[in-house]
Order: sequence, then structure tokens, then C-alpha cells
Amino acid sequence: QVQLVESGGGLRQAGDSLRLSCAVSGRTFSSVAMGWFRQAPGKAREFVAGISWIGANTRYADSVKGRFTISRDTAKNTMYLQMNSLKPEDTAVYYCAVDVSRTVVVTQPGAYNYWGQGTQVTVSS
Repeated sequence: QVQLVESGGGLRQAGDSLRLSCAVSGRTFSSVAMGWFRQAPGKAREFVAGISWIGANTRYADSVKGRFTISRDTAKNTMYLQMNSLKPEDTAVYYCAVDVSRTVVVTQPGAYNYWGQGTQVTVSS
């Protein structure tokens, strides 16, 4: 049973930084892609950033490019999202996910097989 557990969410002010973590257990992945998504109240879940587990190729949504950085530690089976220069519009529940079918990052949530429970990020103005 694959489990993804996010941590690191919280309340910040605009301009602050926050780092999210996603710990993966239950399976050792090799050629997969992982991603961060977010969902604000009343909105659809949207792609934020993704990374290929092998090779660490990354992809970002335009809205976070230059502010967020995705990374992974293969030894710890953990993925991270460093969020800098936070804006109120970054407020959402953030989810990590794994796509076991691809080695390249795609943006569609439906392509991802396993999801974490989510962690709340709130940015005040």
C-alpha cells in the first residue's frame, strides 16, 4: 500500500516562505513522476510543479515559476516544494501525487495514481 504524507503547511504573510514535504512509503519508486497540486475553495485542483524521480527534470505552472522550487531526495523517498514570495492567491490545500505510468511530468490530475491527504497553506495579505 503506497502512502504519501504531506507536511509543512501553515499560515504565512505575503512575501514569506514555506517548505512542504511529501514522504512516500510502502513502495520504492524508480521511473515515476511526482507532482504538487493545489485546490482552493470552489476551484478545480490545479498543477503546481512536478519532477521526474530519475533525472530530476522539473516542470512548473506559470503562476509559480520563479517563486517555487520542487526537489526530491531519493534516499529519503521524499519530495519537497520550496515556496518563496508567497502571495494570497497561493492559499489552497496542497497535495502531492505520484504518476507510476510515466517518467515525464504531466499536468493533468487524472494521470496521477496515488495522492496524499493534503496540507493547508494560507497566505494573508
